[in-house]
Amino acid sequence: MEETHTFSFLFLLVSLIVVFKFFTHKKKKNFAPSPPSIPIIGHLHLMNNGPIHRALKHLSSKYGPIMSLRFGSRPVLVITSAQLAEECFTKNDIVLANRPRLLSGHYLDYECTTIGAAPYGQLWRDLRRIMNLELFSSTQLKSYTTVREDEVRSLIKNLAKDSYQDFAKVEMRSRIQAVSFNIVMIMVANKRYFGTDVDDVEEASKFKEIIRDVFEVFGASNREDFIAVLRWIDYNGYKKRLLKLQHECDSFSQNLINEIRSRRSNSSPKGKDTTFIDSMLTLQESNPQYYTDDIIKGNLLTLLQAGTDTSSVTIEWAMSLLLNHPDVLDKARTELDRYVGQERLVQETDLPNLPNIQCIIYETLRLYHSVPLLVPHEASEDCTIGGFDVTGGTIVLVNAWAIHRDPTIWDDSLSFKPERFEKIGNEGYKFIPFGMGRRQCPGIGLANRVVGLTLAALIQCFEWERVGEELVDLSEGKGLTMPKEVPLEARCRARETMSHVLMEL
Repeated sequence: MEETHTFSFLFLLVSLIVVFKFFTHKKKKNFAPSPPSIPIIGHLHLMNNGPIHRALKHLSSKYGPIMSLRFGSRPVLVITSAQLAEECFTKNDIVLANRPRLLSGHYLDYECTTIGAAPYGQLWRDLRRIMNLELFSSTQLKSYTTVREDEVRSLIKNLAKDSYQDFAKVEMRSRIQAVSFNIVMIMVANKRYFGTDVDDVEEASKFKEIIRDVFEVFGASNREDFIAVLRWIDYNGYKKRLLKLQHECDSFSQNLINEIRSRRSNSSPKGKDTTFIDSMLTLQESNPQYYTDDIIKGNLLTLLQAGTDTSSVTIEWAMSLLLNHPDVLDKARTELDRYVGQERLVQETDLPNLPNIQCIIYETLRLYHSVPLLVPHEASEDCTIGGFDVTGGTIVLVNAWAIHRDPTIWDDSLSFKPERFEKIGNEGYKFIPFGMGRRQCPGIGLANRVVGLTLAALIQCFEWERVGEELVDLSEGKGLTMPKEVPLEARCRARETMSHVLMEL
């Protein structure tokens, strides 16, 4: 009898152990390939050699198109494949719609309350709706057509002053930035800086430098974001730099808001909202706890940063490439002469009839994408990508720069060949200059109009030459928007056949 009880007890004990093991056993995670890491810092030391998009491309050539890294304590997944990018923004689009919380978001995005940094949720949806309605809808873009054409006309007029008779050496970066900055400023605050009085120019020039500094500190490879002790000791003064930029940005944007708030209070009766700030202040009046000044300032700064730098960087890269490929420049000018003529300045409505201009822009974005690493995403929960497990909280980096140069999907992938886009259809996820999915850049329409019109007018009105016999330097500078390391200088001369048009500007 005792043997029976003992056997029963042992059987029950073994059964309980088996059941416990069955329910508590966790399937071993199948993570993507990963390079050897170093304790505490993980793989951050591998990000020291040049721009991060190049460092990640070098690693992916060894470990594959999907790769696991660890930045300090944070898991990171790197995507370097069009097929895997498609999986990210289709099957996993909602899961990856979040943004990681970084120090830059805390200080420069007002606790991650801007459209670019906000987590996927109600605030982000509200901001996206407001921007689409007030700035980026077809109706709104059309209403600002005259603004864009006037700013491009001003650029052409200033360039023509010193180049009617002979070639003049010109520095292009500041001129192009002025166009982009004025356009966005008029849209958000109805205020034009460049081309007005000296005080405004000085203030705007200072803010342009602030924008450049902001883009340099944004990103997903700052060690202080991932190693707590470095934040505590303020390693390399990163936190101090963020605080300084926060103060400068906040002062600039608060002054704009106060100026428009004062104007609204003094106007009677109140007129229709005319700018982004006007619209946000109207929302604030009905819901002051939700649409605070910080919310307005953060999104105002996001618009100025994204709308100014990305477009001007793309135009500068495009002009640099054209100077190195004069045959492509001549082909584009011939197209302009054929479809627009030499009796008037090119207009936005002409752009659909200028496929060569669009091909040049696409090829520029392919080779020198203004945001080589798409803005980081974060997995809100566990998921799988490419058959590999991805844990919630993982930062996902899509290397658009590498995808755009992938020789398996692009013929002669490192060469500048705008004609590759002549038969453009749906390029899908092999061409993603504005991102994809829910967090895709909402300003695509504005960017295409600004870049297209500016580039077309520069080609139509001037002859262009390099400053010397050497090719234009195409080295990449630092920053989220990958500017040229050396600002573009070129020689231009007003075209004789366009002189009567230029004289009338």
